[in-house]
Amino acid sequence: MAATISSAISGFNVRLGQDHDRMAWAMAMTAPVRVGMRRKVTVVRPMMKNVNEGKGVFAPVVVLARNIIGKKQFNQIRGKAIALHSQVITEFCKSIGADAKQRQGLIRLAKKNGEKLGFLA
Repeated sequence: MAATISSAISGFNVRLGQDHDRMAWAMAMTAPVRVGMRRKVTVVRPMMKNVNEGKGVFAPVVVLARNIIGKKQFNQIRGKAIALHSQVITEFCKSIGADAKQRQGLIRLAKKNGEKLGFLA
């Protein structure tokens, strides 16, 4: 009892319920789209979002601050804070003799922890 779905964007008919059909459906969702008479090709891709958005201990404070000071200024301040934190991590790695790969791993870990705590909400 598989449902058939026609995609107007790509012209594919996809039957859901089988693994290879799911792959075809995913490919149809990111297929090039013809727009206008010039046949300009635009690729539709899903937006990347923070999976922990709105979650975490600090998320309500972060959202409140963003609403009070405005999104543009908030993102500037956040960018400066992230850059400063990356510099602190870099200086720490220099002081203990860690290589660039370990430093990059620590920066990625800091980002992941920030997401979980709600700093990137």
